[in-house]
Amino acid sequence: MKFTGKFLGLATALAMSFAGATLAADKIKIGVSIPSATHGWAGGLNYHANVAVERMEELYPNIDMILVTASDASAQANDLEDLVSVHNIDALVILPFESEPLTDPVRMVKESGAFVTVVDRGLSLPGIEDLYVAGNNPELGRVSAKFIKEKLNNKGDIVVLRGIPTVIDEERVDAFMAEIEGTDINVLDMKHANWNRDDGFEVMQDFLSRFPKIDAVWAQDDDIAIGVIEAVKQAGREDELFILGGAGMKDIIKRVMDGDRLVPADVLYPPAMIATAIELTTLNYVSNAPVTGRFILGAPLVTPENAENYYFPDSPF
Repeated sequence: MKFTGKFLGLATALAMSFAGATLAADKIKIGVSIPSATHGWAGGLNYHANVAVERMEELYPNIDMILVTASDASAQANDLEDLVSVHNIDALVILPFESEPLTDPVRMVKESGAFVTVVDRGLSLPGIEDLYVAGNNPELGRVSAKFIKEKLNNKGDIVVLRGIPTVIDEERVDAFMAEIEGTDINVLDMKHANWNRDDGFEVMQDFLSRFPKIDAVWAQDDDIAIGVIEAVKQAGREDELFILGGAGMKDIIKRVMDGDRLVPADVLYPPAMIATAIELTTLNYVSNAPVTGRFILGAPLVTPENAENYYFPDSPF
């Protein structure tokens, strides 16, 4: 029997209509709760979360994503209440604004029967989440130190700009210091710059005024690195040192791609980890793949040879 194009179109439409009705009845609701775009990395986080949500809903019609952003820990806790009581979510993907204040609210989501994925900032009590997705902070410190060691041939004077006083910062710095141990690399000073470009500018200005010779700067974070670059250029000392940041900001990646001598490399700590978490959580419902446990991303060194792989020009970060 030969079907006409019109008949085939009608049949397809009816099939999709029936399938849509069935899928609507079987919708899996996944809540995604993240901080608002309060700084560069969080802006990238929001961008990749939105892209992943759209992609998962397009690929899997039975998946319904509810994305919410919060300006502080209290607002995020309220969002979690709504996701359970109003939306009746089956799963939660959350990057906590802060660990301690969000631990009990996330535990209550878990007790409602939801599958819970925690991203980056762990909760203050272990074992609540089904899946943990994060960057590798010790590896970021180790890879950064290894690059600086090789670039300086194991000797030279450096300064270190730390992040916010947190476990994450300590893990990075401890691994960095362990990697340069036994070399002739001298850390002139290290100060917290709070993963902020203005603080990075001020701290670097202080370092430049106190140290007439600096061979390298470990900025740890790309927002800090932007401030450091400005301070170094204002001081006219860009020909005497190089700067290594971290995270994967598109402006820094572009500098690496273009062979900027001042910024020869970067170390990845991708805000796209939220997309990994969303996709893995979705897999829990659309496949038989095991997704519980810990999923720790790598911290690859970004160089002119591979920078294009990590460049997202449409991202705000």
